[in-house]
Amino acid sequence: MADLVQRTDDSGLCWLTLNRPDKLNALTVDVFRELREHVLDIYKDGGVRVVVLHGAGKCFAAGHDLADISEGETVPSPGWHSETLRLMEKLPKPVIAAVHSHCYTGALEVALAADFIVAASNAKFADTHAKWALTPIWGMSQRLPRRVGIATAKRLMFTAETVGAEDAARMGLAELVFETQTFKDDVEAFARQILQNSSFSHAANKRLLDATDCSPLDAGLQREVMENEGVGPDMHERIAAFMKR
Repeated sequence: MADLVQRTDDSGLCWLTLNRPDKLNALTVDVFRELREHVLDIYKDGGVRVVVLHGAGKCFAAGHDLADISEGETVPSPGWHSETLRLMEKLPKPVIAAVHSHCYTGALEVALAADFIVAASNAKFADTHAKWALTPIWGMSQRLPRRVGIATAKRLMFTAETVGAEDAARMGLAELVFETQTFKDDVEAFARQILQNSSFSHAANKRLLDATDCSPLDAGLQREVMENEGVGPDMHERIAAFMKR
């Protein structure tokens, strides 16, 4: 049986692929279990410097598998899904969610746990919890308003409306939009632009941004000064290479 989440490494870039294309990559406990295993392995792998999470086949993911919900899922512990996404979010390397076509509800919660979302021009986003009389427990109520603002988050959550890629970019849900026909190549080029820069700086910046997200400005400024991590081991090498141009 094929892996439900496939991992492919390529010169510092790690592709994690949600791999249930026959089910539109609908999310199950087993999918999360494999995702979690990959994330924990990536923590220990210094060769991975940027992660791209995307979906096989027709879409990123249609959402939480409703069949699993209706049958009653057995999870290892309360909050386990949310904890898994927080582990991914706190990886000390940039994580990009590359979304094409459907990205609904639970899938959107997964994508929001990446550092940012890049969207194909055919991407469609929605939070349909209210359509099914559900409430979010994977992070939607916390990450969505941080991304788009509380009023827009309420609109998306209350209406369950679907928004396309361009609207998602305008509201700040998606960071970039690439043409569907060249999506994977464009995502890779963008990821490799990030790869050119210091992994030390990426990790330090992620820790600082995470620690001060939504903190009062003065407290965040103080932390930036007092908790500064200094310079990376490759600083002199990078500057010397630039000066030789």
